[in-house]
Amino acid sequence: MAARPRIVVYPPVPGRGRRVRADGEVLGTARSLRELLEFLRRAGLDPDDVDPRDAGLFEWRGGGPETWE
Repeated sequence: MAARPRIVVYPPVPGRGRRVRADGEVLGTARSLRELLEFLRRAGLDPDDVDPRDAGLFEWRGGGPETWE
């Protein structure tokens, strides 16, 4: 089984969203949890198997999965 990447979600920037990185690679800037899950899908993760509260997978900076602005 392949190792899961470490996902870092940076603090929100008003009107722009949150920058997202996976193992150091920038995936984009998400404006919602839905957009974040789409970035993860493109990176090879199954969004149905991802829990945004999983501290082993995510490092949330400047607020958790409920904070986008």
